[in-house]
Amino acid sequence: MDAMEQIYLEHAKTVYGFLLSRTHNSDLAEELTQETFFQAVRGIDKFEGNCNISTWLCAIAKNLWREHLRKQAKQEALFDADSVPPPITVDETSPKWDDLEVLKAVHRLGDPMREVMYLRLISNLTFGQIGEILGKSEN
Repeated sequence: MDAMEQIYLEHAKTVYGFLLSRTHNSDLAEELTQETFFQAVRGIDKFEGNCNISTWLCAIAKNLWREHLRKQAKQEALFDADSVPPPITVDETSPKWDDLEVLKAVHRLGDPMREVMYLRLISNLTFGQIGEILGKSEN
């Protein structure tokens, strides 16, 4: 198994969870996750090793998400469409929690707390890792 395949196996769930917490769309999160790893392969020589690999990957993912939002905003401006958030879809790749009320409560949280909870629940990250991804302290 080559190094990038190992990195993918170890960090794909984290990147996907990070993107799902932002997009609220499993298909888009999956697409952006794949693009994140494609960009990582292309730019692996730029990884300096001064941060965790998952932090670097989530930074790439965040930039791809922002790029997606910019493109979407341009399309909406062209079509003068109302801004409607994408529906939350549930399929086999989406997390399934037994208590729907917990999900409703998490969804009502404002950013960044909602994003922290999604990263904690979906990716099972520590608060230290979440802080590193979001550029905040663990507290």
